[in-house]
Amino acid sequence: MKIWNAFLASIAAGIIAFIGFAVVLAPQASAQAKGTVIEEIVARVNNGAITLSDILKAEQSMHEEIAHDCQGCPSDKVDEIYKEKQKDLLRDLIDQALLVERAKDMGISVETEVIKRLDEIRKQNNLGSMEEFEKAVESQGMGWEDFKAQIRNSLLTQEVIRREVGSHISIPSEDVKKYYEEHQKEFIRPEQVVLAEIFLSTEGKSPEEMASVEKKADDLRNRVVKGEDFNEIAKHFSEGSTAKDGGVLGTFEHGQLSKQLEDIVFKMDKGQMTGVIQTKTGFEVLRVEAHFQAGLQPLDKVENEIMNRIYGQKMQPTMREYLGQLREQSYVMVKPGYTDSAAVAGASVIQEVAPTPDAAEKKAKKKLPKPKVNGQ
Repeated sequence: MKIWNAFLASIAAGIIAFIGFAVVLAPQASAQAKGTVIEEIVARVNNGAITLSDILKAEQSMHEEIAHDCQGCPSDKVDEIYKEKQKDLLRDLIDQALLVERAKDMGISVETEVIKRLDEIRKQNNLGSMEEFEKAVESQGMGWEDFKAQIRNSLLTQEVIRREVGSHISIPSEDVKKYYEEHQKEFIRPEQVVLAEIFLSTEGKSPEEMASVEKKADDLRNRVVKGEDFNEIAKHFSEGSTAKDGGVLGTFEHGQLSKQLEDIVFKMDKGQMTGVIQTKTGFEVLRVEAHFQAGLQPLDKVENEIMNRIYGQKMQPTMREYLGQLREQSYVMVKPGYTDSAAVAGASVIQEVAPTPDAAEKKAKKKLPKPKVNGQ
């Protein structure tokens, strides 16, 4: 299942948006000059609520995430991607709330992982202590407890998806073989290497600082040599744009890399790692994720790739089916004028009348059966 971990994380990331150093925080209700708290409730999910501030904050985060992932794209392209994603924004916020509540119902605890993740982010940002980290978060106008809560929710979401959805998806070897036979043209390739990197920047560094960066790169490489996962190290410590993808750079043919790198990596086998290489902008360590010789690739060389493709094809519809079952078992109401793109048939809307807390709470707290995935 290890090869699918990144895919599970990407699904969860689509539900809880991370942007750079920070995560989307639960926004505080705005206040008028008289000090009266004003907030518009857009949706109710069991005992919780999604507010207009939540949506505005998520929209801002989405814009920043798209701009980061599509660096160099023209503004109209960024706007096009945003409009497409924006259609499902409320759906994703409701999904998040449902998955977090499901995690609580299942008794899932991720407190150890939260502490570990906080420490990783602290190290990524070169902060000496948790106290410094907390001050840095709050200096950006974020509440420390809200910051931790969003990390906790992300981890809870990933764990529910892994247990309740991913674990139900099986890929028989016959399916892999059939896919290979039906798509052989896609596996006829020139000689290629798939590379991943751990990159540390030296831009603006003094000679003394550059020496320190090189030592850090060497230390990270040694951690991999001693058994730690390269992609996890890259995800948490690499300073390149590939960090969020576990350092994966992509697939390269002859002539697509600098001669310095090409002469090294095309002589390496899958799983081998370079030493620390100095470039114009920093120090990096490369690992060969795969090495394909020219011609039709044998099945054993592309088996993991095929499994990931099939898994991806199955994951999205299975995930939506599961979330649809959660919605049917839950109390989800949306205010008129807002669109939940995954609303189930017969879903209610929020009426502009005084609430009846006792009745709503009773319905929201009803005992829910365990959702089924593909009839299992």
